[in-house]
Amino acid sequence: MKTLIVYAHPEPTSLNSSLKDLAVTTLETAGHEVRVSDLYAMNWKAVVDAADYGLDTSRPLKVALDSGRAFDAGTLTPDVLAEQEKLRWADTIIFQFPLWWYTMPAILKGWVDRVFTFHFAYGVGEHSATRYGERFGEGTLAGRKALLSVTVGGPRSHYAARGINGPIDDLLFPIQHGILYYPGIEVLPPFVLYGTDQMTDEDYTHVARAWQQRLLAVESTEPIAFRRQNFGDYEIPSLHLKEGLEPTGRSGFRLHVRD
Repeated sequence: MKTLIVYAHPEPTSLNSSLKDLAVTTLETAGHEVRVSDLYAMNWKAVVDAADYGLDTSRPLKVALDSGRAFDAGTLTPDVLAEQEKLRWADTIIFQFPLWWYTMPAILKGWVDRVFTFHFAYGVGEHSATRYGERFGEGTLAGRKALLSVTVGGPRSHYAARGINGPIDDLLFPIQHGILYYPGIEVLPPFVLYGTDQMTDEDYTHVARAWQQRLLAVESTEPIAFRRQNFGDYEIPSLHLKEGLEPTGRSGFRLHVRD
């Protein structure tokens, strides 16, 4: 297995750093290849701007069209090209980050904004009366798996179905479905650690064991059963879920997960 770890935390001695390092040693010991994109250590540029797309950038800037033109021409900046090459190389991508303000850190979102360009992560495939491009189960990155490893400061009860923060699956849906599944990546159930602000050394011993078990089971873990766009569940071109497919008692984001 070839694994890319995309890591986003500014503190080298953090829990997130320990989990990243443990993933590297666990996977390499098991015979897998590992690469790491440590975004803070790389001083990753987190904002999209005209400089990303070369001298032929349109005025005014059109991010989708300009990123696609630069991708096609091979003129994206070297840092973006390097990350796209890592994604092509990998068959598994692990994202290691803390949940900040209900989502990923800004530097990681900036990695997505700049690396997932038009014609690479989206804007591919046939658009017709029966297909709406290659998205949600198809696309450039199809055949790969992704796993979110997320640390959460608050307790698990705050992120339950009736918790004040909302279900963790809902909070992660925009990342897992909207960012990763969109270009075809199969998404594994996340590894979420709660109450990390109060974690003790003894707690970490149990956490480390659980994380190692998850890592070694990646190849045999079933992905989240998100519905595929072009395989009969949705009306084209409205992309509404067809009548009668919604499971009893299910609504919202959960409509887009098969039984």
